[in-house]
Amino acid sequence: MKLLKKLLNRGAKPMPGTVAGNMNPASTAKPLIKASLDENLDYVRKSIGHSTDIIIRETRIGQNGVLRMGIIFTEGLADKSVINDFIMETLMLEVKTAELDAELSRSAYALQVIKSKALTIGDILEVTDYDTMLHSILSGDTIILLDGNSVAINAGTKGWKDRGVTETSKESVVRGPRESFSETLRTNTALIRRKIKDPNLWLETQQIGRLTKTDVAIMYINGIANDKIVEEVRTRLARIDIDSILESGYIEELIQDKTYTPFPTIYNTERPDVVAAELVEGKVVILVDGTPVVLVVPALFVSFLHSAEDYYHRFDISSLVRILRYVGVFIALLGPSLYVAITTFHQEMLPTELLIGLAAQREGVPFPAFIEAIMMEVAFEILREAGLRMPRTIGPAVSVVGTLVIGQAAVEAGIVSAAMVIVVSTTAIASFVFPSYSLASSFRMLRFPLMGLAASFGLVGIIVGLIGIVLHLTSLRTFGVPYMSPFAPLIIDDQKDAIFRFPQWFMLSRPRLINQKNVIRQNMSKTDPKGRE
Repeated sequence: MKLLKKLLNRGAKPMPGTVAGNMNPASTAKPLIKASLDENLDYVRKSIGHSTDIIIRETRIGQNGVLRMGIIFTEGLADKSVINDFIMETLMLEVKTAELDAELSRSAYALQVIKSKALTIGDILEVTDYDTMLHSILSGDTIILLDGNSVAINAGTKGWKDRGVTETSKESVVRGPRESFSETLRTNTALIRRKIKDPNLWLETQQIGRLTKTDVAIMYINGIANDKIVEEVRTRLARIDIDSILESGYIEELIQDKTYTPFPTIYNTERPDVVAAELVEGKVVILVDGTPVVLVVPALFVSFLHSAEDYYHRFDISSLVRILRYVGVFIALLGPSLYVAITTFHQEMLPTELLIGLAAQREGVPFPAFIEAIMMEVAFEILREAGLRMPRTIGPAVSVVGTLVIGQAAVEAGIVSAAMVIVVSTTAIASFVFPSYSLASSFRMLRFPLMGLAASFGLVGIIVGLIGIVLHLTSLRTFGVPYMSPFAPLIIDDQKDAIFRFPQWFMLSRPRLINQKNVIRQNMSKTDPKGRE
């Protein structure tokens, strides 16, 4: 008998709500919808705390009103016109003449009649548990409950107010598309699909956040994107266990490779054309509902120094602009440090006339060059932050006027020299050449330790600091891809779109370390201008 019981126990299937090999019920079992309409409506009212924005409408349909029905939606999230025209009106007119008696109204027949004859909405699903039903209600969908049926109908009626497609103010261009992402996930995915009309553009959506249940989607081109990178993105998103996701910055901080680094390892943008270009190269895009900022992985260091406009102008103009951009990067990083090091330790590097002029300017200044630079940099950062946080009508005026007034007053008061004001101003202007704000913030932070090294050890300290930054950059990885690619490791084929931007007919292949499947981008014989002769 004991042997028979063991065999039966081994062959027994786990009960609903339990896990095989575990006799205790799982705590994640979802409560199922009841057959009683009153019980279901009471459960909804108690679960939402009798919130006044949750609209519950009870009505009767069928011949002589034989079938009781409940309609539930959230005011402000659901489109009332769709509910009135395509749900309420059709149910009360079409199902009114349906042959439903007391017995058939409590069967699946009534459900099929409503789905096939009454509802003229394209997105219709069946729901069997309370958790899914409440999530649908709070997401803008409409739930239809029938008395005597334990299955609810979920009708897609999302229709909240949308900011619409506007022009981005963060990534402005002279030539190129003006549209940017909005705060609605479906609007953003539509903007991408409008540019890439390929069935291999796949989209996967999941909910992250125990309280917010934010829709997070990953987008990639099957056959071009690296399968290992796609799987790594899925794994890192699945590991997130947090109560709320309110912006894509939450996701960025939770899935990045190395947290203790000043450099961003995940690229973000508000432009659909940039996202489309990254997808074509084989990268993976992460979209978060409620924010216009889209994440792109893997993100290389050179990606933060490239602008969408580089590919819309001639290659020679774009290459010149990129060279100026790299020069501006070095000025933004090393401007104050070089001034401090040269004026403190290496005066012999300056021409005699310039050295005499600087000495005359600093004659009444009571602070060393390092303290001058720190004071001016901190003052400028405060003015920049104040200009961002103040109302748009007065923010730029306050920042500009404040900079001019404070700089001129500081020079006249003898607190700082005029040369230091010029150096700090030039550094600030150079910091605006960064196409990516996140990388510009990284260089703003690194300026301060480099100024400390320059004040302590001169040019030797700056060189040591630069060596440390380069070593740190080469040690970084972004989803398994070296951060400094194609410089380290050096990939000759990928140099055509690194510092210089080669003509389109030269860029025949995609980046090697990102894409290893569909490498060829174009046919040389058809796109080379010489082949058209």
